[in-house]
Amino acid sequence: MRSNPLVSVVIPTYNRAKVICQTIENVFQQTYKNLEVIIVDDGSKDETLDRLSVFGDRIRVISQANAGPAVARNCGVDAATGEIIAFQDSDDVWMPTKLEQQVSLLEKAGADVPCCLCNAEMHFADKSVTTSFELAWLRPDIESGVWTNVPEVLATTFVLFNQCSAIRSDVLRKIGGFDESYKYMEDYDLPLRLSLEGRSWAFIRDPLVVWRQGSPESFSLQALADEIRMKECELKIREVVRDRVKGVTGYRELEKNLSRERKRNQRELAIAKIRRRDFPGVQGLTWLLQRTERYRNAVHRRTPSFPRMQVRSLGAELAPVSPTLRSK
Repeated sequence: MRSNPLVSVVIPTYNRAKVICQTIENVFQQTYKNLEVIIVDDGSKDETLDRLSVFGDRIRVISQANAGPAVARNCGVDAATGEIIAFQDSDDVWMPTKLEQQVSLLEKAGADVPCCLCNAEMHFADKSVTTSFELAWLRPDIESGVWTNVPEVLATTFVLFNQCSAIRSDVLRKIGGFDESYKYMEDYDLPLRLSLEGRSWAFIRDPLVVWRQGSPESFSLQALADEIRMKECELKIREVVRDRVKGVTGYRELEKNLSRERKRNQRELAIAKIRRRDFPGVQGLTWLLQRTERYRNAVHRRTPSFPRMQVRSLGAELAPVSPTLRSK
């Protein structure tokens, strides 16, 4: 990667006329200046396109019929010319040095490291605040460096990815971008597949992103309300990746983790389906089943078999390049 590489910032948007300009201005406040900003309007019906016109040729605007965030992001990737691609949502905020720190780490880490992930401060509608690393049980003991067991950890947990990542464009295109067949959880599927191309990532422990839970109409909250479909997507994602690594040297632990999580997904999906049924005592039964599942998961997180984030400082020897895997 050449010094001062071009970073393509891809921002999908849908009916965000009230906030999209603030988001774009926030990107232009980055201390890293070699940027192109690509806005993909996913069929907005409000004044989004009118608002975008004020930026003139400082941004590139692509319009498409409403097809969802995965299609919109892939459209932006297709149009991008940068060596690094960063995604931003139209209602979140980056700290000014976010891209500068990520580009610097990727340059130091070398071409075998496909991605740099930073932490995020997460603000929920109920006023609670935490970080994406804390929610995902990512607890590195150094401020930044190389995370060396990415696929094993991602097999067991979801970490906020799109807004927090900077990805080498050649690797992103190699894996085919976002899988548009998933209605939900495509932002879990992509990093899991990306980790198979480079199982070591750069990371930054400081929160360089502010994530804010959207309005009741936001896609993320729609996904939570559509619990059965979301659990079905999560189950399929783990099954597909498990089949890819099955029997491949160096991925035995990952295969075990995926199989264990697949069983957990099946139990959670069954509970979600029971909740939809109408019979006496269904609420009490599902409450008991959910409580049992939470207890089971809490116990597992405290066992040696639960994969914990392993890190090294930059300059230490990296993990071997991943073995060749079967196509997805």
